[in-house]
Amino acid sequence: MYRDRKIALVAIAHNEERLILPTLEKVPVLVDRIFVVDDASTDATPKLVRERAKVDPRVELVQHTTNQGCGAAIISGYLAARKGNYDVTVVVGGDDQMPMEQMTRLLDPIIDGRADYTKGNRFLEGEGPFELMPRVRVVGNTILSLLTKIASGYYHLFDVVDGYTAISLKALQRIDWSKAWRGYGYPMDFLVRLNAYGFRTEDIPRRAIYLPGERQSQIKSLSYVIRVSPMLLRDFLWRLKVRYIFRDFHPLVFLYMIGTALFAAGMGVGLWIISYKLHGSIPSAATAIICALLLSLGIQSIFFAMLFEMLENQRR
Repeated sequence: MYRDRKIALVAIAHNEERLILPTLEKVPVLVDRIFVVDDASTDATPKLVRERAKVDPRVELVQHTTNQGCGAAIISGYLAARKGNYDVTVVVGGDDQMPMEQMTRLLDPIIDGRADYTKGNRFLEGEGPFELMPRVRVVGNTILSLLTKIASGYYHLFDVVDGYTAISLKALQRIDWSKAWRGYGYPMDFLVRLNAYGFRTEDIPRRAIYLPGERQSQIKSLSYVIRVSPMLLRDFLWRLKVRYIFRDFHPLVFLYMIGTALFAAGMGVGLWIISYKLHGSIPSAATAIICALLLSLGIQSIFFAMLFEMLENQRR
């Protein structure tokens, strides 16, 4: 236990026979239960976990018969922790790349009542990520974090793909995990769902660990950003509907709608002007003014909606 709270740890693993034992050996004594979710490994990972369970009775193996991905593995761990009524559930990878000694940083804000969900941010502690990450991954992480700020409404978060997280029992019980995204982009989808139900989140500085020869983030190029962008757009629209229409009401929904409509109309007029000029004609000054006015009003409306969201989250 930690500060009179029951703590569960979910360690996700797929073919981690080299690193799963070093990961489990570093779990601090404050953790009451360790759920190792084996996502249909084809190596000796399950066998090693069972052997570790004989030495550490906290360890429990949860197995997938088919490979379902990291998101599905985390959800399986969440459901197991929720069934056991653990006050806080921490998630780590089974690749020994998360600083277990900094776990209390994730736990304290939740136990103190300041947050319902905490996540690591490698960019808040030292220059490690900037020095060791390939430049394309830094750019991809930055773009994805900016898109997630808009989709989730959590404008204070960054490094959204960091997998070192903790969540309260209340959040585990409230969210319908059967509808959560299980494939690429699951960390962003989880954030969207947390915001839709008004949960508070906090970025926690954590030490970045990079083991030589081991795989790192899923973001190997900007192609990852392209793959998850449709999901982020869908989640953004779903969140606005659930949080600001069904659960409560806020006029920022209309600002988003009006801003998008005006911007789209401005883009349409702009494309018509370009097409007109390509055919050798000169559009009138009034048409150009209308185009500029529609674009500027659309952008301003969207920015005002974003500002209202920031203020609303600060209030909560």
